[in-house]
Amino acid sequence: MQRLRSSAVTLVALCSISLRSGAQSTEGGAAAAVEFTVSMPRPYTHLLEVEMRVKPGLGADAHVDLVMPVWTPGSYLIREYERHVQDFSAKNAAGQALPWMKVNKNTWRIAAPRSAAITAAYRVYANDLTVRTNELNDTHAFWNNAGLLMYPDGQLRSASTLRVVAPAGWRVATGLPLAAGRTDTYAAPNFDVLYDSPFEAGTFTTLSFDVNGVPHRIVIDGRGNYDSTRLRDDVQKIVRTEATMMGDIPYHDYTFLAHMRAPGGGGLEHLNSTGLIFAPFGFQPDASYHEQLSLVAHEFFHLWNVKRIRPDALGPFDYTKENYTRLLWVAEGITSYYQDLVLRRAGITTEEEYFDALASTMRGIQETPGRKVMSVEEASFDAWIKYYRQDENAVNSQVSYYDKGGLLGLLLDLEIRKRSAGARSLDTVMRYLYAEFFSKGRNYTPDDFQKAAELAAGSSLENFFARYVHGRAELDYGSALDAVGLRLDSLGTDHSYLGADLAQSGDRLLVTRVYSGTPAYEQGLNANDQIVSINGIRASKSFFDTRMKEMRAGDVLHLSVARFDEQRNIDITPSRRTDGPYRILSIAQPSAEQLRLRRAWLSGQ
Repeated sequence: MQRLRSSAVTLVALCSISLRSGAQSTEGGAAAAVEFTVSMPRPYTHLLEVEMRVKPGLGADAHVDLVMPVWTPGSYLIREYERHVQDFSAKNAAGQALPWMKVNKNTWRIAAPRSAAITAAYRVYANDLTVRTNELNDTHAFWNNAGLLMYPDGQLRSASTLRVVAPAGWRVATGLPLAAGRTDTYAAPNFDVLYDSPFEAGTFTTLSFDVNGVPHRIVIDGRGNYDSTRLRDDVQKIVRTEATMMGDIPYHDYTFLAHMRAPGGGGLEHLNSTGLIFAPFGFQPDASYHEQLSLVAHEFFHLWNVKRIRPDALGPFDYTKENYTRLLWVAEGITSYYQDLVLRRAGITTEEEYFDALASTMRGIQETPGRKVMSVEEASFDAWIKYYRQDENAVNSQVSYYDKGGLLGLLLDLEIRKRSAGARSLDTVMRYLYAEFFSKGRNYTPDDFQKAAELAAGSSLENFFARYVHGRAELDYGSALDAVGLRLDSLGTDHSYLGADLAQSGDRLLVTRVYSGTPAYEQGLNANDQIVSINGIRASKSFFDTRMKEMRAGDVLHLSVARFDEQRNIDITPSRRTDGPYRILSIAQPSAEQLRLRRAWLSGQ
């Protein structure tokens, strides 16, 4: 994207400040240029019904173009929300039908003079519960406004209101403030704020708490095996720990919209709220519960890192196409670094549990061949075409800017602490970016981030960024951990190694993934192959695992494989490999300086 003009960037700060101030009307008291009504008269149809009233003066001389976003900030994929729109119509102030036509995939052109007020109506099919899509059924409604509401072309700065007409007995939760004097209508100073404010309607449970006098609420849709008191108290600890680190609470209230209706998980950050999906019965045992809290810590930290500390291209947004940046390794990766560190600093997890989480991420990266062919900057830039569209070869051609970015956060933090003798850290960098960029109404570039890190370190980090950020060098965990008196260990044992992931599907043994550079890859096994027999014996996952344990160096696996309905024979000689779970342990005799740095790192002091 092109560099942002200063006036446009200043708008980003104003959007955030408007949510922080607690204003109960549109920005500056201006009347809303667009008035939306969202209703759901028949929830079982999954159709959200939208009425959009556009005041005069927002179109061209002879028409008004209404545009549906094709993606939502925080989820870097063109999702084509317009494909769910149906039953579009338009009329003038007198109720007379106006002619219209589509001029491209996501733009509806209504024939009307610039001086006319118009009303458009349409329905959106909503039957997909993720944090970036919409769902309506007879139990609740959840929607992201970017996937539901159109905007008049060229009018993203216009103020709007949104009235919600929900079924009897349902309540509404959102981060948007109520419009002055209204109980069912919410106000946004511009479309960036409107699109950054998801809605939940239903019969949800609410858990409330304050931090530094600022109200927070956890809105829970669905049922699960959570303990209400424990969950509320632990989320409060997360909020307090992160707010203390950053030195500011940049909102007037905060809403966690938590859904417990899907087997998976996920989150999406917003200015003063977040959408979350939890595994409903994933709150026990503690290890699973901590994974749920890690998601909370991640999405909440985004309210600083991304929503206010903004990478170059991420805001104001173009909602009609990709917005490219090479900084997702900072935006998402460093947020991932803090998500588990915050749980340790908040006293929710132990040092051992935190070290186990770090070690697991390290092992995951080291078992990803794609780390050798893609840098984190490349992964960030290509997120739009790769990260959300992974296939069986992704492990060989990609690296996660979440995971590797998180480990770079660790290495950078410990490097800064070592060079500054503990006077500064990555925490210092994040506070600096908040003060020097967000507070001054500007976004930061890759060079800006490096300079901020070097300022904290007190010396050049050119080699670090050249090797690990721009380049694809192997991460030096040992040197980083040594700064705080730790070392990386492996519990591995010598064993035969094929280099493929297998899964039992009914009575079929399937190859789900083949890792480049391994015996399976080099000797002809493919993803999606069905292994019919092993050494003449009918194949199963348990038989394969047993056979691999018995194999000695030089032994050959004789595989009969079904591929595209054809059967073939493949002989593979596994290699020998020593691996196993990684562990982070203390060195034998850490120095007083190493222990001091470790305590400061883990406590955040």
